[in-house]
Amino acid sequence: MSDLRPSAHLDSFARDALPPQEHWPDLLLDGFTYPDRLNAAVELTDAMVARGFGDHTALVGNGRRRTYKELTDWTNRLAHVLVDDLGVKPGNRVLIRSANNPAMVACWLAATKAGAVVVNTMPMLRAGELAKYIDKAEIEFALCDTRLMDDMTTCAHDSRYLKTVVGFDGTSNHDADLDRMALEKPVRFEAVDTAQDDVALLGFTSGSTGEPKATMHFHRDILIIADAYAQEVLQVTPEDVFVGSPPLAFTFGLGGLAVFPLRFGASAVLLENASPPNLIEIITRYRATICFTAPTAYRVMLRAMADGADLSSLRIAVSAGETLPAPVYDDWLRATGKPMLDGIGATEMLHIFLSNRLEDHRPACTGKPVQGYSARVVDAEGNPVPPGTMGRLAVRGPTGCRYLNDARQGNYVQDGWNITGDTFVMNEDGYFHFAARNDDIILSAGYNIAGPEVEAALLAHAAVAECAVISATDPERGAVVEAHVVLAECHAPGPDMARALQEHVKAMIAPFKYPRSVVFADSLPKTPTGKIQRFRIAPVHGTTIKD
Repeated sequence: MSDLRPSAHLDSFARDALPPQEHWPDLLLDGFTYPDRLNAAVELTDAMVARGFGDHTALVGNGRRRTYKELTDWTNRLAHVLVDDLGVKPGNRVLIRSANNPAMVACWLAATKAGAVVVNTMPMLRAGELAKYIDKAEIEFALCDTRLMDDMTTCAHDSRYLKTVVGFDGTSNHDADLDRMALEKPVRFEAVDTAQDDVALLGFTSGSTGEPKATMHFHRDILIIADAYAQEVLQVTPEDVFVGSPPLAFTFGLGGLAVFPLRFGASAVLLENASPPNLIEIITRYRATICFTAPTAYRVMLRAMADGADLSSLRIAVSAGETLPAPVYDDWLRATGKPMLDGIGATEMLHIFLSNRLEDHRPACTGKPVQGYSARVVDAEGNPVPPGTMGRLAVRGPTGCRYLNDARQGNYVQDGWNITGDTFVMNEDGYFHFAARNDDIILSAGYNIAGPEVEAALLAHAAVAECAVISATDPERGAVVEAHVVLAECHAPGPDMARALQEHVKAMIAPFKYPRSVVFADSLPKTPTGKIQRFRIAPVHGTTIKD
């Protein structure tokens, strides 16, 4: 493994927080050649204008189109504000809090041009959850959609690290402090001359303990996911129009709705509320060609097509975030004549690394490794298992896991391979088939939910004496959070209590994490030492109180 290039970061926190190189996965960089000095945001904006895409539509959102030239000028003005007025220095961490809209993309690109290390976050996070990110990454600056300021302000008030919070207008009105300052700035900005292996992005992911992990991604990694997956599998052209539901705060969403279109001169239509009906409406209106969402939404689209909706513009439907059931794949192929591309990625790997192809696809199959990646199924000792044998998925390629100051690096990276936490089977022909998650994460409608975090929220309610959270299969969402609750004395079980607990969890943590099923029990199975045995708790069907 080669030494890192000289860093442009004046604040060396991120580079200092990288795991020792001997704990990194093997990086397979053959075929991915970039200059030593590389700023990913420049490559996605200024460089695209220089290539002749200035008048092409880059982003659409909140009723307004932005060309590549407009996006470039906008991000350069914002970068001036960050550096000239706010004092952001290369290497400082900048948190961005917003729903999916062009302003969030512009803030991300501007901060990246300024040499900052960006942490994108979604609106559903509460102050306590934001505080964990801020403490972990020692974040000093935050850019926040003014509509989402309450939790951000609360967080800043109690934080020892967060010193500067500036609001931006997530609508198209440019009516907030950051926007007003930017209007006075020039449209040219000399971006920081970052190294290709300077850290550009921290992607937070839940651990099974509820303690977040920060995955560290370089400037070159942001381009690699486009030059590998998007180029080979999606075969993106400038005529493509991307839509989807994953938050830009997730690396899956950032890739699919920002990096991929901008890398190839295509456009993205961004939705703050990407419900299936809203997705259907913008696919129809903008003649979208590539969609990223979970099987839950594709089921709704199938029903809409049966009722006459015209989604014929879609040439690719990418499914990830939860297992793609074979019937959904079959129904989509039957309805559209086009395959649904199932794939799997990880925040640690930045994006999808196993996928079906347009010309090579099968039901109930995750496909083969993306160009530049290799994968195998291994046993508990890391030895490859024979085809047809269930085991742990191991992957390596041009991107890989680097946790920020985290002892769990050794769990994810073993003998140079990334151990993703998924159980797979590889058949004789080299196709990979997903079996299950092999950790405590509940994967529901594309969201990773840590059971212990939900348990902690429930236990903060006075009526809860004990609880255990498990995953319960669900035909619509793949799985849901199911809470088994032992109530304290003087509290009675029933629908009203179940709803009260659900609302309590929604108020404590991100609402998508709440238990959609609540089961009341007299006791929970335990070991002789009193540890709850979640594996002995079976999901309840039929008598569960569901929201």
